[in-house]
Amino acid sequence: MKYSLSSDTWDKKELEAIQQVINSGRYTMGPRVAQFEREFAKKFDVPYAVMVNSGSSANLLMWSCLKYKDKLEGDVIVPAVSWSTTYFPLIQNGFTPNFVDVDLDTLNIDVTKIEKAITKDTKAVFAVNLLGNSCEYREIVNLCNKHNLILIEDNCESLGAISNMPYANTKTNAIEPRKCGTVGSMGSFSFFFSHHMQTMEGGMIVCKDKDYYDYIRSLRAHGWCRDLPGENNLYKKTGDPFKDSFTFITPGYSVRPLEMSGAIGEVQLKKCDKFIEERRNNAKYFVEKFSALPFVKIQKEIGQSSWFGFSIILTNKLEGRRDEVIRELSELGVETRPIIAGNFMRQPVIEYFDYIGKGPFDNADYLHDNGFFIGNDVTNLRENIDMVFNALQQIGGGE
Repeated sequence: MKYSLSSDTWDKKELEAIQQVINSGRYTMGPRVAQFEREFAKKFDVPYAVMVNSGSSANLLMWSCLKYKDKLEGDVIVPAVSWSTTYFPLIQNGFTPNFVDVDLDTLNIDVTKIEKAITKDTKAVFAVNLLGNSCEYREIVNLCNKHNLILIEDNCESLGAISNMPYANTKTNAIEPRKCGTVGSMGSFSFFFSHHMQTMEGGMIVCKDKDYYDYIRSLRAHGWCRDLPGENNLYKKTGDPFKDSFTFITPGYSVRPLEMSGAIGEVQLKKCDKFIEERRNNAKYFVEKFSALPFVKIQKEIGQSSWFGFSIILTNKLEGRRDEVIRELSELGVETRPIIAGNFMRQPVIEYFDYIGKGPFDNADYLHDNGFFIGNDVTNLRENIDMVFNALQQIGGGE
């Protein structure tokens, strides 16, 4: 039996969507991308959504927008554990990452340590919802309001997760918890193969501010004004297509998505709720099983997780034995990986960073040395979960 980190969620509908794009002759970003953006914004109850070619690019454009539109500069509070392209866009845009330790239960930023890390130059919090799990947003939003900080979300691993932050739904006026990725001023999503939705490659930025929306659309495609509507606060178009199609107004990039990815996104979005339901069904079984093991720690859920994967942190008699555990699981056909990148300050690339890291970072270090995660997907994983449980139970001495 092979237990993979992810699985394919496509069927003939995605292939039909690709064929429709081929038949249209329009391969670069076009009407199918625009339609997917509208549907995504509607589903997540936000005014604006902009598709890009990856979640990493989504992070890049959010921070470029803040740099160039808002003239923002200074340090940004970040968790010590996340993926590389949480941090790289900060460096690339002249911001200073200000690392804060994580909570060993939730794996997200430790909200009790944020306020102590704030400096006179702190301008924002970049909250990362790790492995499908929401941050503790009630505390984070309060801190941001208290210290006049911008809140931005990296939600690339947590599409479909529900936070504990209430708001009034714009369609029903009902008070309900916000979806992760929509709590802050902007939020990013990823549609890479192993993620909750799969569009080959792709990502999305959602925001509530029209000026942010226009700026991001310009940054996405070379910095030109071509994609802007006639009425915008960024640049007054002449109305002459010859001029407006080749006028550059922001220091942009070329991170447009393919039209195929937009078409696939439309199909995947319709399946998304079912995908999340299946992931949660697997998670319920995983939590029931692994909560009984005295030598592992599993992720504590905040709100409603969308369970990107299942983290396992070895404790007690298994502490320091991760290599042995990984070897045993690999022989059984179980794919594993570190908990994202572990403590990112221990990655060699940190030599290129100007950063703040007051610490201590005991929890980030502990999971760096003793943590890993196994996959979750939309199939029934009970047998796979049992296999991992039995292996760990045997390694731990049959307790």
